[in-house]
Amino acid sequence: MKIKQFIIPFFIILFGFTSCTEKTTVAKKDLSSTDKTKSDAKMESFLDSLTKIMTLEEKIGQLTLMSTDWEKTGPTINENYKNLIKEGKVGNIFNAYSVKFTRELQQLAVENTRLKIPLLFGYDVIHGHRTIFPISLGESASWDLKAIENSARIAATEASAEGIHWTFAPMVDISRDARWGRSSEGAGEDVYLGSEIAKARVRGFQGDDLFATNTILACAKHYAAYGAPIAGRDYNTVDMSERELRTTYLPPFKATVDAGVSTFMTAFNDVNGVPASGNKYLLTDILREEWGFEGFVVTDYTSINELVPHGVAKDNKQAAEIALNAGVDMDMQGGAYMDYLKELIADGKVTEQQVTTAARKILALKYKLGLFSDPYRYCDETREKELLMTPEHLEAARDMARKSAVLLKNNNQTLPLSKDKKVALIGPLANDKYNIIGSWTAAGDRYTKPVTVLEGFKEKISNPANLLFTQGCEINSDNTSDFQNAINIAKKADVVVMVMGESEGMSGEAASRTNLDLPGNQKELLKAIKKLGKPIVLVLMNGRPLTLEWENENMDAILEAWFPGTMGGYAIADLIFGDANPSGKLTMTFPRNVGQIPIYYNVKNTGRPYELKGPEQRYRSRYLDVSNSPLYPFGYGLSYTTFKYANFAVDKKTYAFKETINISVTVTNTGTFKGEEIVQLYMRDMVASVTLPLKELKRFEKVMLKPNESKKITFTLTSDDLAFYTKDMSFKAEAGEFKLFVGTNSEALIETNFTLK
Repeated sequence: MKIKQFIIPFFIILFGFTSCTEKTTVAKKDLSSTDKTKSDAKMESFLDSLTKIMTLEEKIGQLTLMSTDWEKTGPTINENYKNLIKEGKVGNIFNAYSVKFTRELQQLAVENTRLKIPLLFGYDVIHGHRTIFPISLGESASWDLKAIENSARIAATEASAEGIHWTFAPMVDISRDARWGRSSEGAGEDVYLGSEIAKARVRGFQGDDLFATNTILACAKHYAAYGAPIAGRDYNTVDMSERELRTTYLPPFKATVDAGVSTFMTAFNDVNGVPASGNKYLLTDILREEWGFEGFVVTDYTSINELVPHGVAKDNKQAAEIALNAGVDMDMQGGAYMDYLKELIADGKVTEQQVTTAARKILALKYKLGLFSDPYRYCDETREKELLMTPEHLEAARDMARKSAVLLKNNNQTLPLSKDKKVALIGPLANDKYNIIGSWTAAGDRYTKPVTVLEGFKEKISNPANLLFTQGCEINSDNTSDFQNAINIAKKADVVVMVMGESEGMSGEAASRTNLDLPGNQKELLKAIKKLGKPIVLVLMNGRPLTLEWENENMDAILEAWFPGTMGGYAIADLIFGDANPSGKLTMTFPRNVGQIPIYYNVKNTGRPYELKGPEQRYRSRYLDVSNSPLYPFGYGLSYTTFKYANFAVDKKTYAFKETINISVTVTNTGTFKGEEIVQLYMRDMVASVTLPLKELKRFEKVMLKPNESKKITFTLTSDDLAFYTKDMSFKAEAGEFKLFVGTNSEALIETNFTLK
């Protein structure tokens, strides 16, 4: 019997055919260590058998990822992907979803290639698939790890129901530069919080068992330091010390490895002169050998080819050589591996064993997903109909949007609004479906499904005659033709709600900006309405921190809603009218102006720190024209209630290195609304062998309190939590004095101290 005739039955006999009907809950395997060892041995035996009968061309095909013409995320290199699938030259596809389309493409591989190896389907499922949640930066502002994990879990459920096996998420790049548009895709500026969110998202996407048909492979990106481009310009050079790389930019990636992430994606940038897709130090020395990562590494879009304009490869052939030798397993869209690996092996530049090893990693994950037992197990039309945009998913998206919003200002308790007031709703984003879901919205419907703020307000206001609406202006235009209409309805209202911000394409990839003011003539409209003397609530939709000095000075209330997703209009209305209490806290510092950027809370002192107390000091680290302080600090966010912190203490003042440091504080709701507070614990090492930040986030906890209710919050630290890269680059804690801080944001803190001996 020929291989072509028996290979799939052989796979089914070896692995066992499974028909899965899981819905939202992830199936769990209760495997003993013995069972797991047997399972691993079975997979290794399978891979041994398969790779032995694969030709070199078939192995190279597994190292190749190509896009369909369904949806593009960059310049298309090859429109001939269907023929390449049938020829066995492409083993992986992205930008394909729906049961019908993925089944059609899977059939091309299974019914036409010699070994019938199934395709792996990937897609940019970043903050939801059909049900779109707030942008990732917005979700991070919730500081709610369970909700963030559930968001990824729902995204995986929906994506897998449409034939997707793999997402290019989470993005775990630390970003301290709001000019960089891709700040919208990450978790902000803090290493500890970013690492915890990274792990939550991996757990959400991958669940407990990759064999369950409602899980998808996660991909940690962009490895590494992509969030630190010079001048905040996307794809630009990154230049930093080894200490800064390891202290700030690598820890979230290590956290995903610890969480069991299946794949990594290389960054577009170079790091200290070596492009990430050709960086052996990052991809092999650290990722594989130091951290023990066992999954596969894929490039970002055509980034192997881009080694040529980077100036480290003379042509695509040399680029392929550099990438494979560095540790890249899969080539996204560039075709360099497909075109040149066979030649490079013949030339002795790379080995067939390297190709086999890379192919085996990819095949192993196809095995773990169950694709060899049934290539169509993700192509279930019943699941596709039942699991997309369910009421439960939509309610979770609404709740996540509420949790993500940050109340930046609320003078004289302007908010919440009474449902009986006459409200003028004005702004280019007040009745906008297209932009409210933000960038990277996967298969999300921009035209019919999103709920606008106007729709949300209509659900709340008791008398329809009390809701007045006009757009007023466009997002990015000097057109003033609707200004007068806006002024006229504002005159008739008790309060004015202005919904303003960016368009979805003004943040995200290739969307760096040097001016972070409200675009177009939005501020001019605000100024015109301000002259009327009416209370004004500004609701913001944007993908990054903006510069809002004038708005902060002149608006009565400001609610940062980010791009809140499919249910955003309902969620904003819930908050504005008091059916929910804002609880979000910023995960990126808001600058006063662009000249302060990069700006972040955990800065180091200088030899000439600028103290605000006492007389003016010229020869200090400061600006002449603006304060050093941010407009809104990291961790900042108001509530409709207030919280008091008291009784902050450690259980003793001196600790040995192996002892647990027990910390407690009492938090009381001193207002009249039930509210959720994010209690933030920071630490400072007072004297060390190298300079260290003035404070670093070490723990946090969300607590819901009724009016007048108090709760004792406890935290524990060990000497491992105090460790850093010392003068000799060893990672350890040093003896000495430490300060602890706790409070409602990174600046409003009370403190205590202890000594480590």
